[in-house]
Parts: sequence; C-alpha cells; structure tokens
Amino acid sequence: MSKDALTPASGSHSASHEITFTNARIVLPDSIIDGSLNAVDGTITSIDEGNSYKGLDCEGDYLIPGLVELHTDHMENHYHPRPKVYWNAVSAVQAHDAQIACAGITTVFDALRIGMEDGGDISAQDMRIMADAIETAQAEDRLRADHFIHLRCEVSAPNCIEGFDLFEGDPRVRLASLMDHTPGQRQFTSLDALITYYKNKKNFSDEQMQEYIETSTARSKIYSKPNRKAISERATKAGMLLASHDDATLAHVEEAIAQKVAVAEFPTTMEAAQASHEAGMAVLMGGPNVVRGFSHSGNVAARELAEAGVLDVISSDYIPVSMLQAAFTLDRDIESISLPHAIRMVSKNPAEAVGLTDRGALELGRRADLVQVRMVGDVPIVRGVWRQGRRVA
Repeated sequence: MSKDALTPASGSHSASHEITFTNARIVLPDSIIDGSLNAVDGTITSIDEGNSYKGLDCEGDYLIPGLVELHTDHMENHYHPRPKVYWNAVSAVQAHDAQIACAGITTVFDALRIGMEDGGDISAQDMRIMADAIETAQAEDRLRADHFIHLRCEVSAPNCIEGFDLFEGDPRVRLASLMDHTPGQRQFTSLDALITYYKNKKNFSDEQMQEYIETSTARSKIYSKPNRKAISERATKAGMLLASHDDATLAHVEEAIAQKVAVAEFPTTMEAAQASHEAGMAVLMGGPNVVRGFSHSGNVAARELAEAGVLDVISSDYIPVSMLQAAFTLDRDIESISLPHAIRMVSKNPAEAVGLTDRGALELGRRADLVQVRMVGDVPIVRGVWRQGRRVA
C-alpha cells in the first residue's frame, strides 16, 4: 500500500492519487460480486468481476460504501463527559470523529440540541462552541469523516428559538429535527416508561418527577406549536431539510407532510411509520433498536418496520458501532432483506435522503468512500476505512 493511502482525506491534495482494491466481496446496491474496484482522485472509476488487477488484497472481505450517519448524539459525551466537566472542544471533536470513522462512518451529521431544560449544566452556547470546533477541525484537516450539523430542536422549550438563532447562516447545518419530548405523547406515550427512564437517568424522586411532568406539559401547551411553525419556516427558507421526531399518530404525520419533512426519525408506532413511508419520507430508526430487537422506550421495534418494508434508514443514534452491526443483523435475521438491501439503509438511502447523491454507493462516478469489513460471528470487524480514496482508519 502506498504512503498516500494512509493520509487523511482532504480537499487540499493536488497530486493525482489512484488506489485499487482486489480480492473483495464488493457490495453493490443490488448485488454482491467477487472482484476489484479502482478509484482515481477520490472517485470510483471501475468495478470489475475477477481479480486480474494488482492492488490492496482485501483477502475476501466485504467492500462496502462508507456509512452515512444522519443522527448521532455521541459528540456531546466527549465535550461534556461528566457533570461540570467541559473538554477542549476541538479535542472532543477529534475523539468523536475517530470513533465515528473506526465504526465505518465516512459522512456524519452531528446532532446538536437546542431548546434546553432549566438548571442544566450545558447550554445552546455550548452547542455553538462545538459547531465552531467542527468547523475549525475540518478547516485544519484534523478529521477522518466528513462532518455536517443536525440541529435537534426541542420545540417545547422556551429558549428553542434563541438557540436556533445561534446557527443562522451556518452552511454546515443541513438538517433540523422538530422534537417534542413532553410526557404522555410521542416517544413517551407511556408515562410509566418515562418515569422509569428519568428516574434512572436523573435520579428524580417521586415529587421531582411529578413536578417535571407538570412543568413540561404546561410549557408544551405554550411553546410547541409556535416554535414548530417558526423553525420549520426558517429552516426551509435557509435551505435546511427537516426531520420529524417520534411521530406516533396519523395527525403527527399529516403535520409533517404539511411542513415538507424529508426524514421521519424514530416513529413510535407502525401506523406512523407506514404513513410516513407512503408519503415519501425516509423512515429512520436506531441501530441499537435493531441490534437489541426492541425499543428502550417500549415503542415499535425497528425490526417490525423492516419486516413490513417501511424502514429506509438506520442511524447509530447513541452507539456508533451499532449502525454497521444493525445492517448485518437485518441480513441475518430477516429473510426478505439481503445484505445489499441492508447496506443501502446505512449508506445510499441516508445519503440520498439529504441530497448527497455523490456518495453512499459503490457505483462509477461516486465518491470512493469505502469500508473493508470482515464478518466474524455476529459482530462485523472494520478492517479499513477510506474517504475519497484515502485511508482514514
């Protein structure tokens, strides 16, 4: 392998660069072939059956497209790892990026939340600090993956619009999700599930839990509807795509259709998922849900949606390695889903759902974002990652 092949990808390289992979099980959008793939200057130029070429010997491993992740909450854990601890933001981005790339993800939408609870030790300004650190790290060629920003907008929060204002004019923001975690609806239709979740997460007493439910419900009645309308209008005007979040009913889906939502994130019922899929939205579920076989909130299982043919996109959500493992899990456990079909859910489908038609599939003319994968038992091993033809992991 050439020295160049180990250099992180960057738009600043001027020398022509070529790389060839051979003896690979190449996962195309609709089939798998044993053969070779060639890329020049970051673009796939040939894919052929047989192994007549000389190049990087993949030793019979799978060669798949780089994964495209639309919703990861993972970066915040690196910036704010403990209460009252705030890590250097650029260092936090690098640590997050390394974990993302080593999971096979070459394009990531980092989810930054706006709309904060009272008394929290992290603010919208911290989200802006992280966004600036992404920009700095990208400009200084520190990163392995290609990073964009996904704003998670908690529309029931009184400071949601204030947080949104901090990102006005930021070209890296490509996606905004409209979220409302008010108790008794959407993700937490079951109050029992919500109480269990928050008591474990925040160690609430019964009295604190009741106060949280009452305060959250009152705020939602005041702020959710106007904030949802304002953000959907402003995001659309700015060229951002919209995602709905935790839709549970047909009324939720009809609202999303009216707001021209492109991605239906984590629908909580089969009814909402089917209606979203039929309306042309890309239905997204979490890799942890797929791998574990159920939702931690007690909602519809992602595998049920996959079996019904209404699951389009898998996100790593809060566990980066879950994305790739979920694809191989679906191939193994669901008869109607082949490996090419499952890999599309983590590559081509999410890329095209947000307009990134230059990547996400092993096809001529697309970016040479590639992952070499060996399957051992039930857990895939990432043996190499390339972004635009240059090795990054």
